[in-house]
Amino acid sequence: MASGRRSARTNGHISTDASPENEAAPSPQEQAETATPTNVEPSESKTADDRCPACTPETIAQLDDEVNEQWAMCGACKVWYHWRCAGEGVDLDTIDKWFCKNCLTNDTTGKRAITFRAPARKSDRKRTTKNYANIEAGVNSDPKRFLNMMEGKEIKEDSFRRMEGGQVGMEWAEEDENAMKEPIVIESMEGLGMNMPDENFTVDDVGLLVGEKNPIEVIDVASQTNAPGWTVGQWVEYYNLEPHQRDKIFNVISLEISGTLLADRILPPRLVRELDWVENFWPSTRKGKGHTYPKVQLYCLMGVQGAWTDWHVDFAGSSVYYHIMHGSKVFYFIKPTPANLAAYERWSGTEIQYHTWLGDLVDEVVKVTLTAGNTMIIPTGWIHAVYTPEDTLVFGGNFLHSYNIPTQLKVRDIEIRTQVPKKFRFPMFTKLCWYVGDKYMKDLKNGIIPSSRVLDSLSSLVDFLLSETRVLERGSVQAKKEAKEQIPHDRVKDGPALARELAWRLRHASGNASDDEHTTSTNGVGYKRKRIRSRSDSPPKFRNFRPKGWDKVVETKGELDPRTLHLRRGEEIEKWTEWDNYQESENEPAVEINSRKNVITKVRLKTEGVLERERIERIVEVWTWKD
Repeated sequence: MASGRRSARTNGHISTDASPENEAAPSPQEQAETATPTNVEPSESKTADDRCPACTPETIAQLDDEVNEQWAMCGACKVWYHWRCAGEGVDLDTIDKWFCKNCLTNDTTGKRAITFRAPARKSDRKRTTKNYANIEAGVNSDPKRFLNMMEGKEIKEDSFRRMEGGQVGMEWAEEDENAMKEPIVIESMEGLGMNMPDENFTVDDVGLLVGEKNPIEVIDVASQTNAPGWTVGQWVEYYNLEPHQRDKIFNVISLEISGTLLADRILPPRLVRELDWVENFWPSTRKGKGHTYPKVQLYCLMGVQGAWTDWHVDFAGSSVYYHIMHGSKVFYFIKPTPANLAAYERWSGTEIQYHTWLGDLVDEVVKVTLTAGNTMIIPTGWIHAVYTPEDTLVFGGNFLHSYNIPTQLKVRDIEIRTQVPKKFRFPMFTKLCWYVGDKYMKDLKNGIIPSSRVLDSLSSLVDFLLSETRVLERGSVQAKKEAKEQIPHDRVKDGPALARELAWRLRHASGNASDDEHTTSTNGVGYKRKRIRSRSDSPPKFRNFRPKGWDKVVETKGELDPRTLHLRRGEEIEKWTEWDNYQESENEPAVEINSRKNVITKVRLKTEGVLERERIERIVEVWTWKD
């Protein structure tokens, strides 16, 4: 079992995906033999998800200094181990088949033995071990089994919008309420604000620019597992074979190229760069060489004819841009409705995924075909599978954004419930959320109000940051430690104060409440507001946060305004919530209406040269029918 970079199956649990194929990597289907995590913060390396059965206090302590820890999976029990804990000093690259001590000790057949690889030749390609877990589950090793599984199934042709590159910008995202809710296809990259290599660029060029000796994750399509031991040069050699010369179908879907010469030739679409949280909220001084940050923006995907990536959702529900350089791809989409996401969670979390077509458990499956030159943007949470009908070269990347934070967090919750290890989730997700909250907080303090759609979405971010605050204040010692480590103290000095003040300012910006009002539920139907007196020196509502009061509050009470109308006596109370929705008739009884309008005006100086003013009008009416 040689070292790899990512895996989707760990210690008996099935993970969700990671990169963009949106054939993302790792996906629930990428059950690798071994894995080395990338983009893992040292502060996260000692959490429970990252320990192995052979860990000791000494080896756990050493993990802090190992960003790229090597993992190996036992070929019998399929449990993952740190190689430093279980490898007994042997070089992992020399191992072909490996079994843990327990499985070797309990072997009654005498057939289990650790084997070593023969010296590699230029044309040597490493083969995966048998996936015993799949065999026991009755999984066929035929790579065509996925296509056979969906024979006769109802699959609809897509009706997704086709757009010109010049139309895909912030104006579209702000003004179209359906923007970033469904996949879109851009047939030509002209006007998209995206850079890609020229049309003569090939997989051979990928090898030269990335480095032929560098390791690369390769997926065995039949078993959807990692095929360990490949280098970029070996992959290029395999890819250049004629289809009939390939003994097995392999796929590359998670080659992240940041920091390579190839990265200099790729620029994501303008809209992606304008929306991307990492691009806009992660400090530029903490990105680049020598810094650990989420590197998910630049992926190279290389699939051969017949490759398949099974159903998955990109990690943390991240959106994806996906450009086809050569070849074609067929996408199968499932909309991320609550019911469909629940079905996906059941499917990806159990053995039924091996023999069940997910499309049978959801409302509908939609098919989209992309060809060379096409670009697709796939929004938050869309469940998809991908088929490669011909050898194909793709560039793409993942990004989080502010237009659908609720679904991003919902997918993250699914990852937690299905026990996806942290190293296979969106890297440094919580820290990124704190950076995002800090930036929006500063904008709101400076009078910069996001669009209503973003404001609605940000309420979910606030809930998430408040949940982190509750862990900081009431969690276990270990939980508090881990939550504290996720706060970027270079920007956020007091996490709880930030979360609570952001919640307060968002309520004001949304117009849902002012600082002298709060809402209480009335038996679950509607809300009623209870006014409390506003004072600049009032005690703070939240620990660690003291809201600024109003400098001047003036309340003006209008004169009583009596009038008489002829209306039918009201019987249905719901009807009277429609203001001024009535028709007068002389044949109806008289009703006396006494109304008064009160106006509250508030003023405060926010910063030098910035004045905030709020005006609240209240009209109170009393209707009295006369007999």
